[in-house]
This record gives sequence, structure tokens and C-alpha cells, in this order.
Amino acid sequence: MGRSIMSNGNSRRILFALGAIFLSVLALAATGVSAIPKKDTWYTQHYTIMQGFERKAYRALSVDGRKVFQELFWAARTRDARETFQARLEYVKKNFWKENSRQPWNTDRSRVYLLNGSPASIDYDQNISFAQAVGGQMAPATDRTNEDVGANRAEVWIYPYDKYFIKYTFAFVQPYQWKITQTTGNRYLGELETFNKNITFGIVDLEKYKQELADLQKKK
Repeated sequence: MGRSIMSNGNSRRILFALGAIFLSVLALAATGVSAIPKKDTWYTQHYTIMQGFERKAYRALSVDGRKVFQELFWAARTRDARETFQARLEYVKKNFWKENSRQPWNTDRSRVYLLNGSPASIDYDQNISFAQAVGGQMAPATDRTNEDVGANRAEVWIYPYDKYFIKYTFAFVQPYQWKITQTTGNRYLGELETFNKNITFGIVDLEKYKQELADLQKKK
């Protein structure tokens, strides 16, 4: 029916290349898994916008101490910051729940969205040459949905920062996960994230806030 069939040699090379890409994505994903909280709902939601000293203080507190911390956390920030966060949280609950139905906010795309907001644009790396093994031969894939590795195998979120463009690349891993991968040209990615922590979700009176946390840690 006009379907092209690739040689066995080409088939092996394509399968090897696809396998290498898949394994590299899994390896990158595994490096940060242990550092990401999973049990404490509030912490998993706010982890990505918290300062380093806040994470350290929160982890050292008792259950009751953490409840007080949660109140202090938003009391130290503006109403606009809290409303911005809540709006972003609602967005990820609605749009990224398929990756993690119990904690939609606890995925790579969700964490980036919570911190940086909506990207200025999204580019798609479409795998137009993707093929499936059929009866020992290679034939073009027919399922071309946006969430299938056979179609869009990567999303590239682009954020303007100063005079630069910061890129986050998410690779699709079946059955339904988008894993962040390392990309080139992201020299200022850390600065963008620091900017959003300090400005978008900035602390109004840092000295006062740190003292409140120090007093809280004494009580635990």
C-alpha cells in the first residue's frame, strides 16, 4: 500500500538510537528523584518556589511546627505573590494531572510552571521519522497524537529573561511522562529561577522572617 520498508541494518541503527535517547532521559530523571519531596502535600506544592534556607528549616520541624511555618511562609510575602501561586497551582491541577493524578503539581513540567509561569512560547520536536517494528520490519508509526513519543517527542518551553531566551526541554517517556532533560544555551537558567524566587515570590522583610523561623526552630 505504498508503505516503505527499511533494511534490517537501518532498523537496528534506528532502534539503537531511540533506545539510547530513552535511557539518557531515564538517567537524567533519576539523578533528581531522591531530592524531590513526595509525602508532604504542602511541601511538594511549594518546594520549587522556596529558598534554600526555608527548605532546610521546614524539614527540621515537627508536624505542628510545619503548620506554623506554612502560615509564616505566606505572611512574609505579598498577597499578589500568593494569588499568582494559587492561579498557577490551579492551572497545573487542570492540565498536568495525567502525569501524576495524586499530585499533579509534582511533575517536571508542573514545577517549572509553578516557578516561572506560562512560557512565552512552546516549540515541539516532532519525530517525523519515528518507526515501529512490524513483523521484524520497520514501518512508519500511525499514532500521531500530541502526547505520543511517535509524534511530539519533546516540548521546548521558552522564557525571555533580560536579553536572553531560556529553554526548558521536556522529553516524552511512555506511557505518560514528560521528563526534563539538559539543554544547551541555558547559561542564565539559574538566574531566571533565582529572579522568580526573589521577585515574583520575594520575601518582604527577610531579616524579620528569618528571625521568626529561628524562633520557631527553637520550639519545633
